[in-house]
Amino acid sequence: MARPRTVHDVAAGKLCTGCGVCAYLAPDEVRMVDVLDHGRRPLPITPVGAAARPAAAGGGAAAALDCCPGVRLEHDSGRPAPGEIAELRAAWGPVRAIWEGYAADPAIRYAGSSGGVATALAGYCLTGEEMAGVLHIGARADVPYLNETRLSRTPAELLGNAGSRYAPASPCDRLDLVESADGPCVFVGKPCDVAAVRMARRVRPELDRKLGLTIAIFCAGTPTTRGTLEMLDRLGVPDPTRLESVHYRGAGWPGSARARLTDDPPDERRELSYAESWGDILQKHRQWRCYLCADHTGEFADVAVGDPWYRPTGDDPGQSLVLARTERGVRLVEAAVAAGALVLTPVTADILPASQPNLLRARGAVWGRLRTLRAAGLMTPRLRHLPMAGIWWRHLSTVEKLRSTLGTLRRIGRKRLREPAVLEAYRPPVGGGAPAVPAPGPAAESAQTTG
Repeated sequence: MARPRTVHDVAAGKLCTGCGVCAYLAPDEVRMVDVLDHGRRPLPITPVGAAARPAAAGGGAAAALDCCPGVRLEHDSGRPAPGEIAELRAAWGPVRAIWEGYAADPAIRYAGSSGGVATALAGYCLTGEEMAGVLHIGARADVPYLNETRLSRTPAELLGNAGSRYAPASPCDRLDLVESADGPCVFVGKPCDVAAVRMARRVRPELDRKLGLTIAIFCAGTPTTRGTLEMLDRLGVPDPTRLESVHYRGAGWPGSARARLTDDPPDERRELSYAESWGDILQKHRQWRCYLCADHTGEFADVAVGDPWYRPTGDDPGQSLVLARTERGVRLVEAAVAAGALVLTPVTADILPASQPNLLRARGAVWGRLRTLRAAGLMTPRLRHLPMAGIWWRHLSTVEKLRSTLGTLRRIGRKRLREPAVLEAYRPPVGGGAPAVPAPGPAAESAQTTG
């Protein structure tokens, strides 16, 4: 089986998650760009006047491989530690406490995708714990359908960026802002982003000292920019240069996808339901590494937040399922509740599997995919203390196991997994007229998601 030597090999091998930790660890050798049909990807930087050799040979890009969640994911142990809920450890990772609830501020709750807990908790850390900032993503001001990393220092800045962004993002690329901050900071990202942070803080002591809390958002996969452009077209936005804003969820639960043009009249409504935007469009454009994901619920974070899908959806203003995975997470969540920033109710352990009913089957399918890819000699991530065969694979029926393995064999051809990814930076149009984008690659495939 092939082994990557640098993060550029990871990207070429289609295992990159797009987290951006390599750009943080090797800023002179790596830059993150958006690749239309793949996601955020690292490209090599060649210094001015350097010899004509690939920047991928540099030490920084090779060293960053040790912190890459695309090729490595592991817990320190497969057994529950004191204080963890033992019955959840094998299938759901470390969990110390579970609540359900929402942000006490109605504006935050309404703007959030499922109750606004991540935004409210991060805001409490700024005001109640006097942390220096929150590193997270938000929409680019000049190109609203693309994302950028930013450090917010006020609750108002956080509220302005509340809600899910179902588009490529690299929040780890600016971990230097945390390192240089005046005090501890909060990090908010996808499970793979938080896993990268966990590895990076082990090799960067100052980063470790400045991380006051990590929050992970439950994730069913990252769609590419191609997916967003298709969604915008369905929303009646054939020319994204006229786009003023785009929201993927929020304004109620589960919320709708919404777009607004700069010249839209006040009463113009461009909306798609969650089932239409995510179910019919975006999830078909997920990057390949997401099909091999073993952590959808932020097992490496202090706190993880997601949707309680066991509840009926409708006009509900939003509820969040909240998992505290570390002692630090428990302390800060309880402090936010005591301060009146969060309204939470403790729930029993069975609420977690009820809220994510497809997750064990999805994780079991990953084990079959990995075995099939390895048998084919292709590159796969290394996973330790994640009991995929013993727990997750066993939950699948015979038909589901065959679908996992045979489906992977078909994808090897359809997704051209034996060919290196062609990584060209996407350049969004800045003038009038519809964007000129490359023709799509192999047809995207539909897959069951966990919400």
